[in-house]
Amino acid sequence: MTPLPTVLVVDDEVRSQESLRRTLEEDFQVFTASGAAEARAIMERETIQVVLTDQRMPDVSGVAFLKEVRRDWPDAVRIIISGYTDSEDIITGINEAGIYQYLLKPWHPEQLLLTLKRAAELYRLQLENCQLAVELRAAEPLLRGRVETSRQRVKAAFALSNIVRAADSPMNVVCEQVQRAARYDVSILLQGESGTGKELLARAIHYASGRADKAFVVENCGALPDTLLESELFGHKRGAFTGAYEERIGLFQQADGGSLFLDEIGETSPAFQVKLLRVLQEGEFRPLGSSRSQTVDVRVIAATNRDLEAEVQAGRFRGDLYYRLATVPLRVPALRERPMDIPLLAASILERAAAGLGRPVRGFAPGVLEHLAAYAWPGNVRELMNEIQRMLVLSDGPYLGAEQLAPPIRQASPTRTAAAGADENTGLRGQVDALEIKLLQETLARHRGNISRAAQELGLSRLGLRSKMQRLGVERPARQDKVGEHD
Repeated sequence: MTPLPTVLVVDDEVRSQESLRRTLEEDFQVFTASGAAEARAIMERETIQVVLTDQRMPDVSGVAFLKEVRRDWPDAVRIIISGYTDSEDIITGINEAGIYQYLLKPWHPEQLLLTLKRAAELYRLQLENCQLAVELRAAEPLLRGRVETSRQRVKAAFALSNIVRAADSPMNVVCEQVQRAARYDVSILLQGESGTGKELLARAIHYASGRADKAFVVENCGALPDTLLESELFGHKRGAFTGAYEERIGLFQQADGGSLFLDEIGETSPAFQVKLLRVLQEGEFRPLGSSRSQTVDVRVIAATNRDLEAEVQAGRFRGDLYYRLATVPLRVPALRERPMDIPLLAASILERAAAGLGRPVRGFAPGVLEHLAAYAWPGNVRELMNEIQRMLVLSDGPYLGAEQLAPPIRQASPTRTAAAGADENTGLRGQVDALEIKLLQETLARHRGNISRAAQELGLSRLGLRSKMQRLGVERPARQDKVGEHD
């Protein structure tokens, strides 16, 4: 059974003490005292949660006594009850004694009981708060460690080394440029078709920079009209426009100290471009409805599927904003420009999709990679991901077959001549397999036969790498591990 909360009633009139006791005793453990000295003695031997004292007593006033209580027993909730409405006493009680409530006589039983129940609840909450503070202080190193572990895990997930690409892929040049530019606090413009992975590169830039421990915030500029986009980025005050029922903090302020990724920047209007230029030039903005500017420190990474230089020439995009955004312009190649990456990308996507959908598969059936490599992929990597997920859902067997491919992809496969059919290695599939074999052999050799490290570099699981080696007939080189290294 939960013990009743304790209350100390201090009053020099015995009849008042008894009256208060009768009102409170069903809900409280009641202690009574006729003066400050007796009350102190009770508080020294009992844990008192609420002190209810009369203001006018012979020896010490209620306010003076509660000042002592505040000093020696600060957790106790303090209440004054008096038949006098002396404003000076009330002010002194609030300022010096820290009283919770000032009640007037004659008091109403229900009101008195409600006030003391709230006071007891306040005491309980204060106690819980203190206990939580102690626990948090004790757990602080552990929590800090967990936060740091999570931060490192996110950094690792978006590392440039995780971008799947072949040894001779044009993405290697892009990744080298990103690695260099990320270290310097300059604006970067990523240009390329939709679905090429511009946001993935933007995240890699952020997590390879000195701002990695701060926020990475994303906004699609082509998805909102000017007014809403301005509100999203700069924030607004309550009543700034119809529907602005509360104050909103903008994304620039949320990204302060970190990075802001502005996707589809080429879709913004000239009027909005002027406002964005001011933020980039001055490092300050003004929320909608506010008369005061705010300063922020944000690195802007922008992306577009348009040719912004041509847009500048045509007068549809401000030249001064373009040069602010494109301190380092980077072009992300389309998937059709990097066919050597398709087998590795397909294997990596299949592995992640199979794990996410809980659909175990061994890989692609013969001929599927040939179809994938021959297709132009107008939707780029995003389209490849959707296609593999669709195949995974529609297939039943351990391998994804060509029959699950969408018709346009099946029809894109090059036709082999009878002469070429005699030697499969002269076909596209043979060329792709030869490229994969060479890449696997080089990676395994570089890691002295360590399967785990080779799989990590290639963006595969250990099981996925072993399966690929078995299919392509790649032998594992003799291990040359150092002492203490494990597969």
